[in-house]
Amino acid sequence: KISLIARKEDHHVRSYVHFGTGNYHPVTAKVYTDLSLFTADEALARDAARVFNYMTSSEPPGKLECIAVSPSDLHERLMTLIDNEIEHAKNGRKAAVWFKLNNLTEKNLIDRLCLASRHGVEIKGIVRGVCSLRPGVKNYSQGVHIQRIIGRFLEHARIICFGNGAALPNKDALVFLSSADWMPRNMFHRVEVMVPLQNQTVKKQALWNIMQTEFADTENSRMLRSDGHYCAIKSKGTPNSCHNYFLTNPSLSGRGQAGNPLEKKP
Repeated sequence: KISLIARKEDHHVRSYVHFGTGNYHPVTAKVYTDLSLFTADEALARDAARVFNYMTSSEPPGKLECIAVSPSDLHERLMTLIDNEIEHAKNGRKAAVWFKLNNLTEKNLIDRLCLASRHGVEIKGIVRGVCSLRPGVKNYSQGVHIQRIIGRFLEHARIICFGNGAALPNKDALVFLSSADWMPRNMFHRVEVMVPLQNQTVKKQALWNIMQTEFADTENSRMLRSDGHYCAIKSKGTPNSCHNYFLTNPSLSGRGQAGNPLEKKP
């Protein structure tokens, strides 16, 4: 899910890098909903080059400037980011973790999310496939909300958001795209990346226009209960379909202040 292009421009070489949450596959691309980041950011390009060197030489990538990579440090980085939210909550600040994944089965990450919820961190997830975290279990995960979205398109993107000392969504949140589900194979047995979204327009799109819209979905969503069963989400007003919204509202990237009708302004 990484492409790196080195191009000679005006007697010097400039690098462009693409990070994707899905595979480069022309058939699945017609139904899978994925996200892509294409950038000329020099630090991200250097990190991508180190990842390619790692894959072709088995030499550990060392300390990267921006991204996290498995099996080197991705799991550790996620645990640290969750711990940071716990510290915010302990110090009386708002704290939250939002995530969108295909599968959630890695025990240590599940335990840390549940620990965070018991400290008052808001934990909200969209998990399309296997989810080993049961929300609403007394004295364990009572503050966790998990829903599944099954509709016209196959939800395949991975987005992870951290409140960074405030409730989500907010303009100072830490937002990441990733190729990795939270499973043992992705954390410890594959090369996967997690990349930060630093451009404010792109970050706003992922956080407000995707995550918030999907959490508000009532037409395609099912909520996971503590007994492991899913139930429909009852609409308290006008029914919302995130897939219909995405079909009629194109990407915000490069569109300035174009907004989401569901959006809360930062």
